[in-house]
Amino acid sequence: MQVICLEDSAFYKLLDRVVEHIKEKEGITEDQWISATEAMRKLRIKSKTSLQKLRDTGAIKFSQPEKKHIVYDVHSINAYLEKHAKQTF
Repeated sequence: MQVICLEDSAFYKLLDRVVEHIKEKEGITEDQWISATEAMRKLRIKSKTSLQKLRDTGAIKFSQPEKKHIVYDVHSINAYLEKHAKQTF
């Protein structure tokens, strides 16, 4: 049996490359469910309160598989952004 040792950074870099390869092979462009941090980045907001307001008003779709774990639907975030996009002249 052969053992290969990697530094932490090299291991995680390799893991990221494997995930990207699988996504390309399967035709997956992005995950359907994303974390609050990723949702805030995608919406270009910095306040968790603003994110909660969007969730509470039903503006974006979310799932709460556990009590303190909330994930957000990418498709509903994209639809929300598209709905509020302004047409150019």
